[in-house]
Amino acid sequence: MTHDHDLVLRPTAAQTEAALNPPPGRNGGDLVVETLAGLGATTVFGLPGQHALGMFDALRRSDLRYIGLRVENNAGFAADAYGRVTGEAAPLLLSTGPGALTSLAALQEARAASAPVLAISSQVPTAGLGGGRHGYLHELPDQAASFRGVVKSVHTVRTQSQIPSAIAEAWTSALTVPHGPVWVEIPQDVLLAETPIPVVTGGDTFPEELPPRPELTAVAADLLSRAERPAIIAGGGVVRADASKKLRQLAERLQAPVVTTFGGKGAFPWTHPLSLQSWLEDRHTTDFLEDADVLLVVGSGLGELSSNYHTFKPRGRVVQIEADLGKLESNHPALGIHADARLALQALLETVDERTDPAAPERVRAVLDKVRERIASQELTLEQDVLAAVRRALPAGAPSFWDMTILAYWAWSAFDAKAPNTMHSAQGAGGLGYGFPAALGAAAADPTHPVLAVSGDGGALYSIAELATARQYDLNVTWLIVDDGGYGILREYMTDAFGQPTATELTRPDYVALAESFGVPGVRTSPETLETDLAKALASPGPSVVVLPAVLRMFAPTHLD
Repeated sequence: MTHDHDLVLRPTAAQTEAALNPPPGRNGGDLVVETLAGLGATTVFGLPGQHALGMFDALRRSDLRYIGLRVENNAGFAADAYGRVTGEAAPLLLSTGPGALTSLAALQEARAASAPVLAISSQVPTAGLGGGRHGYLHELPDQAASFRGVVKSVHTVRTQSQIPSAIAEAWTSALTVPHGPVWVEIPQDVLLAETPIPVVTGGDTFPEELPPRPELTAVAADLLSRAERPAIIAGGGVVRADASKKLRQLAERLQAPVVTTFGGKGAFPWTHPLSLQSWLEDRHTTDFLEDADVLLVVGSGLGELSSNYHTFKPRGRVVQIEADLGKLESNHPALGIHADARLALQALLETVDERTDPAAPERVRAVLDKVRERIASQELTLEQDVLAAVRRALPAGAPSFWDMTILAYWAWSAFDAKAPNTMHSAQGAGGLGYGFPAALGAAAADPTHPVLAVSGDGGALYSIAELATARQYDLNVTWLIVDDGGYGILREYMTDAFGQPTATELTRPDYVALAESFGVPGVRTSPETLETDLAKALASPGPSVVVLPAVLRMFAPTHLD
């Protein structure tokens, strides 16, 4: 008897000939790049180092496009954005020890944001694995241990024959929901040694889907169908699963108001009659969600930023759909459904009853009116005008990447992303320096749109070296730097908490002159000319810098009341 799974694809004559007579001069690094190409990769990011030279030498024998950044952490941010924009695993090539460790903050952000990044690092020679302490350059007792608490999975290679399978296994891990970064490390001698192994020609992997359990979606559908005041919180999982259309269909069928988390920007149309937009750091929104008798949470763990700093206390039933098992019911008791958002929403669409609620849009308008009144009472016209100018200048389909800066905090709540998967920030892990290098990665992924990066002057100094990268590869990124002379949000936090700030003021360069020294055009703008200057920069091919000297303030929080 023959079973389907017993069938093996036989190599063609050409494949057999290539396997028996591989081209000379190949090394372990060739196995890395051949495997990546076989898996479908077209672009890799990284930074070379002594132990990793075997991989980088192999790049010149491959068709992979290499984007080299100046700091490993920035290379990680670029790969993160590439993964978010394309949904593909973004290869990140790094060297041992200091080079590898410098990428940790970027990999933490990728893990928090479920961005698929395939980090491949060199290691000390094989004899040094296992903590042998031979005194090799870059040696760590256990390099992989530094990454186990950050990435989804760690894969250590010890021989050349392990390279294709280890990378394919890591690739599958990165693309299995929830997506995330993975770590592969390969010793220097394994990468450098000439290889007798045939050219890697295959590499198909099939990440498993995560469907919901039908008995759970049946209960959820019944709860939602019978609800009197249903509401929906849509998180980043909706965007990553490309489930925005299904979310809209379900919300309209249930007549359920929808608020998007900061990671879920664009998951629901901003001006839809049922849209509560993204005002999660507002007591009026929190009160509305607490009053829901059935609250559907899709693709969010209801963490600190999605729960008004854990002041949100739902009184009704909570149904939570979440692909990350560790986040399921981690903050609130719920009917927990461990599933991909797209598959779970489809299951609900097939089973939920249609509701009528003519008053739902009016209740949404009432909440948004209260939010607007609260903000208007704080005399924050400058901040609102600046954000509105950015929105008008940015083409509707263009992606934007926001650093941890006051204008970004405004954008989390008040910026209309226009479309799913177009607004991204570092709010997952909250580290500085994300905006510009991430925008470079997005521009590498899709050169058909201009890309906007937004930073404060403090965050800008983390990634100023990448102006050289932008110029070298002629990436179509406009970098808006809001220059307030320091770490503006920390200045506010410390003043509020202690009466005065400490260690928040910065001596900074002339950013326009600095950009021009890299061959990147720069312009100093004002709130009145920002829209015109930014639109002009975005419409011009290649990199550019727009500097806005302005001291912006945050709107008053409500979680401290």
